[in-house]
Amino acid sequence: MAKVGHSAATRRRKKKVLKRAKGFFGDRSKQFQQARRALMHALVYSYRDRRVKKREIRSLWIARINAACRVEGVTYSRFMNGLKKAKIELDRKILAELAVNDNVVFKKLVDLAKQ
Repeated sequence: MAKVGHSAATRRRKKKVLKRAKGFFGDRSKQFQQARRALMHALVYSYRDRRVKKREIRSLWIARINAACRVEGVTYSRFMNGLKKAKIELDRKILAELAVNDNVVFKKLVDLAKQ
């Protein structure tokens, strides 16, 4: 029986890994085994950080809302509680956007929350 050559499949597999490892530092982008290890780590980090990003963005929104609230003389927690009691249902993303770009509307929201 003839020997089966695996070179085409192996080359394709290696090229795929090296292509995804482009831009990695030093041998991690040149040598297959180094690239494969680095790529596995990179994929783990990217999977994890897609979830972490959501947490970080939410905390950024809260920090922006808090800063704008304190300028108006109210804390973040009292502001959010006031909005809930006033039955104003705006999410933190929109509130942060208003705090940064539209101070007049945000000031009106703070006044409503204070009542």
